[in-house]
Amino acid sequence: MKEVLKNYSGILFLLLGIAFGSILGIVAPQIVEYIKPLGDIFLNLLFVSVVPLVFFAVSNSISSLEQQSKFGKIIFTMSFTFLLFILIAAIFTIGMVYLFPVSSISGSSEIITEAAKEENWGDRIVSFFTVGEFTEVFSRKNMLALLIFAFLTGFAARKSGENGKPFRIFIASGYEVMKELLLMIMKIAPIGLGAYFAYQVATLGPQLFGFYAKPLGLYYISGIIYFFVFFSLYAFISDRKNGIKDFWKNAILPTLTALSTCSSFATMPSNLVAASKIGIPSSIANLVIPIGTTLHKNGSSMSSIIKIYVAFQIIGRDFFEPSNLLLALGITVFVSIVAGGIPNGGYIGEMLMISVYQLPQEAVPAVIIIGTLVDPLATVLNAVGDIVAAMFVNRFVKV
Repeated sequence: MKEVLKNYSGILFLLLGIAFGSILGIVAPQIVEYIKPLGDIFLNLLFVSVVPLVFFAVSNSISSLEQQSKFGKIIFTMSFTFLLFILIAAIFTIGMVYLFPVSSISGSSEIITEAAKEENWGDRIVSFFTVGEFTEVFSRKNMLALLIFAFLTGFAARKSGENGKPFRIFIASGYEVMKELLLMIMKIAPIGLGAYFAYQVATLGPQLFGFYAKPLGLYYISGIIYFFVFFSLYAFISDRKNGIKDFWKNAILPTLTALSTCSSFATMPSNLVAASKIGIPSSIANLVIPIGTTLHKNGSSMSSIIKIYVAFQIIGRDFFEPSNLLLALGITVFVSIVAGGIPNGGYIGEMLMISVYQLPQEAVPAVIIIGTLVDPLATVLNAVGDIVAAMFVNRFVKV
């Protein structure tokens, strides 16, 4: 019994913190604004620590790979896995909205949204992949640029041979130091996540039972089915029955972290710990999980389909026309790339969807609100999906 408590004490304390925060958000919402700073402090500490961890983890994984063919196989398998999982999630959601259609809804005129800044597509592409200043690379708002920079740095370290050995040692040491720092910060997770969860329950809870109940219900039912059925299937393909056992045994902490923070970025440290306990080699986990935090989003894929479907219901267009479905799949893949691993980062994808479909003003509030309300489950699917993706890649790449 003592051994069980020792192994699961962190999860138990986290559950207690979340439960206490939830109760506080329901019975005393008026004091939530006073405790929310505790959650913000925890998340800020987590964010500023994860940024250098991403750099060191990705660059170290690439620089430490000895075989060029092995490196190429990992990248190819990872890219194929991400694309496959995203498309499966999108197609599954299309099937769900076809079998269980939602009655037409309209946007709320009381909700005011800011107009998206007008940019041409060239500027958008440049801003997605690069930044103009070195210091901007190390911002969580520019995760894709950071991943590309870390990727190129690791590759350059590999190519530099003996002259680059001190730098490769520095990268490896930096990764270990930042990993320990994050483990220290996670000690205060029950307090920080409890405070943040209290805020979520107090602010978003009432809206769940109002105007958007039907599309939200469809998303949450579909998401929960996908979470248990498809993740179990992916784990089974990865390592048969042992894969299912190892995945669900170690997915609890990442799931709770994602649910509480609504951030794939904040969940990455617990994902890396879970991957290590599952037995995924660090050369795979340290590539797939950090890169997957930005590029692999099952939850965003599913929410993108739901939002497009609801928007089409509002304006009276047929979502199931083949051309609309193909465009929806294309947008979904792109949204999974540009939606950053931060709370409510899906707004970028929502603006993209509205721009591509040239949706009228009345569709905008509904899309924004649904994106906000599905964020907790979407983050769970996004973040925890990176663990099962790493297992899947490890199945086909033997390091």
